Amino acid sequence: MKTCLIVIDAQESFRHRPDFREDTLPAYLQAQNALIQGCAQAGAPVVRVLHSDGPEEPANPFAPASGHVRPLEGLAAFAPAAQFTKHRHSALVGTGLDVWLSANGIGRIVVSGIRTEQCCETTTRHASDLGWQVDYAPDATLTWDMAQPDGTPLAAAIKARTATVLAGRFATICTVDEALRRLRSA
Repeated sequence: MKTCLIVIDAQESFRHRPDFREDTLPAYLQAQNALIQGCAQAGAPVVRVLHSDGPEEPANPFAPASGHVRPLEGLAAFAPAAQFTKHRHSALVGTGLDVWLSANGIGRIVVSGIRTEQCCETTTRHASDLGWQVDYAPDATLTWDMAQPDGTPLAAAIKARTATVLAGRFATICTVDEALRRLRSA
């Protein structure tokens, strides 16, 4: 089965948000870069998805005018098989990504990128509902602490919760190494 890696929202915009934590970046970049390089070496297409929304002004880090809607510094350089800009949480809404995946005979996607519980999870659910097999690699996703509505901090539990709700219903949960093994055996 033909597999494609989707790198979602791995962009500089997040560095310019008040809740961004630089200390979470090295482990994510190591895993994300290993996944990108492994997929490229296996001949699997790698697709880049960037996010743009909000007012088109330089102060908005998700507006092209800011100069931050570009690949995250430290991300492995790659020539994307395709690049899409999204304006919603799912990379499959209004981008043409679904058309590209179908036209290229993609049966399985590997989801990675930023944020674990938002765009990565939403794209995973949406892709599964549309019929793609999905490998979800939590170690190649990034998120950071958030406060629950009652103010209680929610940190590492975000990744565990996301993997739990996706496992078996929407995706196969994989480490980067497992995703690459599945790719090579397909």
